[in-house]
Amino acid sequence: MVELALRAVIFDYGMVLSGSPDPKAHAELVRIAGLPAERLDPLYWADRLDFDAGTVTGHEFWRKIAREAGLNLDETAIDELAHWDARMWMTVNEGMLRWQQELKAQGVRTAIISNLGDTVHKAMAHEFKWLSQFDLLVWSYQLRLVKPDAAIYRYALEKLGVRPEEALFIDDKQANVDAATRMGMKGVVFSTVERLRADLIAQGLDRELPLP
Repeated sequence: MVELALRAVIFDYGMVLSGSPDPKAHAELVRIAGLPAERLDPLYWADRLDFDAGTVTGHEFWRKIAREAGLNLDETAIDELAHWDARMWMTVNEGMLRWQQELKAQGVRTAIISNLGDTVHKAMAHEFKWLSQFDLLVWSYQLRLVKPDAAIYRYALEKLGVRPEEALFIDDKQANVDAATRMGMKGVVFSTVERLRADLIAQGLDRELPLP
């Protein structure tokens, strides 16, 4: 096997390995909360990083939203909201999963770094057997660190046993990719598999990696 300068590819989960949020699951959140989307969505995103950072659990996250919205929701409703919240993020980008398998076959180490809360991770771990095919899984809530904090990237690199310049990081958010490249990693902002392929070629990485 040819020795590659790139030894690892690190993926974000949401909107990279996953597809777009499931609209049916979002509709269930709106129904259970009894709020229009234009009211619920700002509440949802206002404290999402606290959930991802593990400072609140999924159930605490939804209780806080209920309090702020003046809702009187029982624990059954909170459980349902946590359930559909997880389901919303469990669409899968099959093309990216196939590429991960090609990378593994070529001896490239693969990892996930995701800003993710406990209830979403629990649902994923129960359903997605393919997670075990990655060499490393880094979930923000477990470390109490969220991207773009440099510490979460350093943790992943150390666990993978690679230097920054030996890793490619792929995320749908520019700020997260910028944080990785400041550390010396190669980085690509993800939108579609086709665009990723073009960006890898533009960076000359098609000489080191199989293309998606």
